[in-house]
Amino acid sequence: MLRAIFSNNLDSKLSGSISGTTPFQYLGFIIFWTLSLPAIWFPPQTIRHLFTAKAAVVPIAGIAFLIWAIVKAGGIGPVVHQETTISGSKHGWAFIASLMNCIANFATLILNAPDFSRFAKTKKSSFWSQAISIPFCFALTSLIGILVSSASTIIYGRTYWSPLDVLGLFLENYKSGNRAGVFFIAFAFALAQLGTNISANSLSAGTDMTALLPRYISIRRGGFICAAISLCICPWNFFKSSNNFTSYLSSYSVFLSAISGVVFSDYFWVRRGLLKLLHLYTGDKNSDYRFNKIGVNWRAYVAYICGILINIVGFAGDVGQDVPIGATYIYRLNYFCGFIISFVLYGVLSHFFPFQGIPISNIFKDKGWFQEWQEVDDFEVSKDLSVVEYGEAPKPEKSF
Repeated sequence: MLRAIFSNNLDSKLSGSISGTTPFQYLGFIIFWTLSLPAIWFPPQTIRHLFTAKAAVVPIAGIAFLIWAIVKAGGIGPVVHQETTISGSKHGWAFIASLMNCIANFATLILNAPDFSRFAKTKKSSFWSQAISIPFCFALTSLIGILVSSASTIIYGRTYWSPLDVLGLFLENYKSGNRAGVFFIAFAFALAQLGTNISANSLSAGTDMTALLPRYISIRRGGFICAAISLCICPWNFFKSSNNFTSYLSSYSVFLSAISGVVFSDYFWVRRGLLKLLHLYTGDKNSDYRFNKIGVNWRAYVAYICGILINIVGFAGDVGQDVPIGATYIYRLNYFCGFIISFVLYGVLSHFFPFQGIPISNIFKDKGWFQEWQEVDDFEVSKDLSVVEYGEAPKPEKSF
């Protein structure tokens, strides 16, 4: 956007290096970071209009960009005609590695979907919106990226893995029409990234931090803390090459898969859908979520760490270390391995070291589902949580 407004060679005018990146790239990051701060201020239910605008603008801009690139190239490039150079097990493992990268791309959404789905009026409205939109939108986004990169091979004689690099090259012809087109498509990209940043990063970080220190941290404050941390990790280093980016995604999912396994096991296997709302909002010693004197469920931490350890050797190999081939194969299935190990181990530990709040005596043999619909809008809690009464687990209406 800056190059479309001021000068095509604005990036070369700002020479030097800042924290491992160019001054121009750093300027873009700081501007985006600053403009993101006002969006963090608003609570989740009021920021929804940002996502409405994103849903309307971004698909139109993405499809327009794809058509522009195809017309400019006179076709979609060699991607659909290119024959694979690998076969057999190598082809299979390459497919699996690509699949893991796809899962890693929305591994964050798998975890923080409840931050938004809890505002849904019914269970079905939350389920169907995700079941339809996530596969379709991710597939469309990937398709646009692949075809634009393929078209760049014809236009420039080189394949650019980032569509934004291709968009920037359109400014070589610095006419008003190209400048306007690049500006508005780049604006749509920025709007898309802002929506993703707020939903997948700021709100989820803020929600988690409120659970750690609810007296001092709100969702808003947690979002601002997340924004401050983002300055310290130099995220532009992840985008120096396609290999850096895919390696980052794979390693990222290692940690998220282990968390997902614990959460899934706790709700669907151990507690069988049982949630006590009053217990969730108190640190009273009788709460089902107290676990011990310091309020920590050690079983979850053990399962989480083991879910990471199964992949850690393969991760070392992914960053250039010599490791056994078996560890590499396990790491190629990193999300599934981390999820399954943490899921099973948490259930086993919860069985042999039970805690208060498990509605069954044997999680391997007993059947039953204890989920009950809660009218949260009419949910009233006494300010004095010490007087809250703790009831017994509800009896299941049916077993299956």
